[in-house]
Amino acid sequence: MTFDTPGPPCPVTLPDGSPAWLVSRYADVRQVLGDSGIGRAELYAADGPPMSEVPGLVNDPDLMFNQDGPAHLALRRTMRRAFTPRAVARWRPWVASMVTELLDELARRRGTVDIVAHFTRPLPVNVISRLMGLDDSARERLRHWSTHAFSDGSGPADEVKAALAEFSAFGAELLAVRRRAPGDDLVSGLVAAADEEGGIPEPQLVSLVCGLVVGGHDSTMTMLGNSLLYLLGERPECWPGLAAGEEAAGALADRLLHLIPLGDDRGSTRRASRDVEVGGVVIPSGAVIVADCGMANRDPAVFRAHQDADLFAPLEAPTLSFGAGPHYCLGAWLARLELTLALHHLAARFPRLRLATPPEEVPWRLGTTSRSPARLPVTW
Repeated sequence: MTFDTPGPPCPVTLPDGSPAWLVSRYADVRQVLGDSGIGRAELYAADGPPMSEVPGLVNDPDLMFNQDGPAHLALRRTMRRAFTPRAVARWRPWVASMVTELLDELARRRGTVDIVAHFTRPLPVNVISRLMGLDDSARERLRHWSTHAFSDGSGPADEVKAALAEFSAFGAELLAVRRRAPGDDLVSGLVAAADEEGGIPEPQLVSLVCGLVVGGHDSTMTMLGNSLLYLLGERPECWPGLAAGEEAAGALADRLLHLIPLGDDRGSTRRASRDVEVGGVVIPSGAVIVADCGMANRDPAVFRAHQDADLFAPLEAPTLSFGAGPHYCLGAWLARLELTLALHHLAARFPRLRLATPPEEVPWRLGTTSRSPARLPVTW
């Protein structure tokens, strides 16, 4: 098989030369992501495989994503109530108002405008800042911290470590402030839930807060920038349909979230704590498993061959772009809401929006694990 065609689990060699098993079919990936005998924490065990030496938030063993079992559930319970579909639905009016405010500012500009600087970056920053009760000074530092939190290793390691140390200190201080004077914000809610849960180590809470701060805006900024480049550069015929209504925009947002990856990462890495049979193949205990969600999202046994033929068509099955199983992304509903409202209102307000530069000349953000336009010049 080729690495672009889903098939049975097979041995592969990772970029660092270590062995692993690639799992790529939709049903197999769902099984791996939901199996309690295959997890993230095993990667950081004493007898685990060599881990990446690239400093970054994603390699922090205290991060909720890198926890399994009771430790993961305790952290997840502290934030689960805040990100239910019902809770996110209550945020819709003020998220929509933030979209409108940014579009009002955009409309006052003339000529060529960088929509990254004036829309796709500030929108998710404003949303997560309001949710977490962050002041303007913290907002200014978010971009700096995000760049280093999701470093791809191309930057100076000392600089990344210094930024992460500063970021962790910020997270610890934010928790301390909310304990002393709780408010009506997400961090105060997390503190209260963590105290109710009990037994959660402080480093894990700090990593949870830091992960929310940067993850809550970086992924949405990436998805929105990539979606606009794709729509304006390759699918301009879809723009009028986006303006038609939020329902149509929601269907298209689902399809874009499914089709367009956040970066170049080919899979979600796990490690087996016991022998496990996946797709008729026995993967031995201790083996590293790469669950390729991107390839699974294109499994012809589940999804039609030309998924991009009708971007407004409902998905044939739940996307794996947000994972599955115990580690399913709690921010999925919020990300979908932001993308839906942003694309719908942008298309309705600027029906003649178009790229002001050829797609192949658009500069990209470098040095991070996610990938999106650094600048996206548009006009209308």
